[in-house]
Amino acid sequence: MNKYLTILFFIAMFVSCKLEKKTIVKKETITEVVKTDDFELIKASKDSKTVLILFGGFGEKPEDIKREFKITNIAKKNNVSLLLMNYSSKLWLEEDDKKGLATLLQKTLENHNLQNKNIFIGGFSSGGIVSMLISNYINGMKEFYIDPKGVFIADSPIDLLALYKASELNIKKNFSEVSVAESNWIIKMFNDKLGSPKNGISMYEKNAVYTMESDYTKNLDNLKNTKIRLYTEPDVAWWKENRRTDYEHTNAYYIKHLSKSLKSKGYKNVTYIATQNKGFRANGERHPHSWSIIDKENLFRWMLE
Repeated sequence: MNKYLTILFFIAMFVSCKLEKKTIVKKETITEVVKTDDFELIKASKDSKTVLILFGGFGEKPEDIKREFKITNIAKKNNVSLLLMNYSSKLWLEEDDKKGLATLLQKTLENHNLQNKNIFIGGFSSGGIVSMLISNYINGMKEFYIDPKGVFIADSPIDLLALYKASELNIKKNFSEVSVAESNWIIKMFNDKLGSPKNGISMYEKNAVYTMESDYTKNLDNLKNTKIRLYTEPDVAWWKENRRTDYEHTNAYYIKHLSKSLKSKGYKNVTYIATQNKGFRANGERHPHSWSIIDKENLFRWMLE
């Protein structure tokens, strides 16, 4: 009888252990998603200490950012809240734009108890322009208290004067239909809003992130103590083959010179990152002008260090 009781005891213990293993709950980061016409917020758990605000390229919405950048999983893993902005039709910001956008960002962060977190702002293409200009504006205005710890761009056309001149060349070459159409649109808009550079470049200096011709960087004066990352992929062969564009007329060329200029002026936290063969669209198309040039793991280490 004792023998059978012993056997039953061990069976009971075995079953009990199996049941205990099955009831172990794995703790995961819980997220809350809020969607409005202005943004999509993917809020991490209550103890999240970091917020990443992203601006897409021209015409991109939050869904496009998620598709091209695939950022949500790594943000969740690192307990970082994401604010994906539906604000993507600007190549520069007027004063009213800056105040309106800064107010929107601050109110959004306040409403969701994120205003006291470590804030980072970044964007792709025109979204990088917005990221730099709005970060500089926020840092310089006492009414706003959401100063970013860091800001980054991905292959942004930071020099509007250079963009105008490159567009003129594209029209003359008449090689790529896409490039010619875009260039005609740029020339017309710039002439209407900023005036022809033949009549002076002051409006270009006033509105651009950087003007290489005059080494004008005053629109970044308030970012001297902010961490800055400048991503680009200077694929000379791709631009030659697909657009007949020389390196001196690519975004990469001006981004590199901006990096040198800022460092020479005492900006100690500027990192220039030139990638190779990283640029691919979500559909697999090879293109150096893409979100994918950003190494996401490395980006998050930079934010969380």
